[in-house]
Amino acid sequence: MTFRVLSKANDLLARTAGTRPVLGIDTGTPIAALGLVVDGRIAGSISQPVPSHCASLPLAVDELLRASGLTPRDLGAIAVGIGPGSFTGLRIGLSYAKGLVMASGCAIVGVNSLDALAATTLASPAAHQGVLVCPLVDARRGEIYAALYRIVSDGLEKLSEDLVVALEHLTSRIEGEVVLVGDSRANDAAALLSSRGLGVAVLDICSLDSRGGLLAAIGAARFSRGEIDRPASLEPLYLRPPAAALKSRSGQSAQAVSRTEDLWSDERKNSSGSI
Repeated sequence: MTFRVLSKANDLLARTAGTRPVLGIDTGTPIAALGLVVDGRIAGSISQPVPSHCASLPLAVDELLRASGLTPRDLGAIAVGIGPGSFTGLRIGLSYAKGLVMASGCAIVGVNSLDALAATTLASPAAHQGVLVCPLVDARRGEIYAALYRIVSDGLEKLSEDLVVALEHLTSRIEGEVVLVGDSRANDAAALLSSRGLGVAVLDICSLDSRGGLLAAIGAARFSRGEIDRPASLEPLYLRPPAAALKSRSGQSAQAVSRTEDLWSDERKNSSGSI
């Protein structure tokens, strides 16, 4: 079984030298994250809470591009976070990215939002080889979106698929030292893990200025290898159907479905190559 490895930021950026600029956008949480990679370096990054992604995103993109003397037509690609995350936020970000692609003629690359969030932990003092990393954000309905990774010599090894589960279900499966990164639900998870005597470090998504830049770096590394997506077929990663569809399932709730997930099932682990 081959696991997916997320390379360290410097390794990702080294692969992008000489490629056209890549803009990164993630609107899957209330914290808008944008980044810009130009010629093998992160040229800019924005992370800020916004009342409305729809109203704030165009202004933030314009600010980021103008600071580097660029226009949308200078872009080689747009890396867009496809989730999991807020249904509305993901749709706004992806629709906006597709609009820019149509207007500028650049490529589009979908990036897993939890991968980008997990990558921010590698700069933390708590991050060392062998430690577990768990990015998690509120999924509402008493659940969280999360995934599990382990720090290895060349980056992060992804151990699980992307999950939508009850917080207690996830934390009951975690053993050993762990770095949690996410919104307020990360603090809830830390309390549960600390009560079991586990070593826990927490990174608050509100203070992660690097998230947009790292998402852009992951997308730029893929773009440099020619791994681009088709705008017409690129869709958000929801993990579960909308509430209306869930209500149509006779006698089966969202929580009941999520609790049947086996976090450690070999059949559900990622098997793609290194990023």
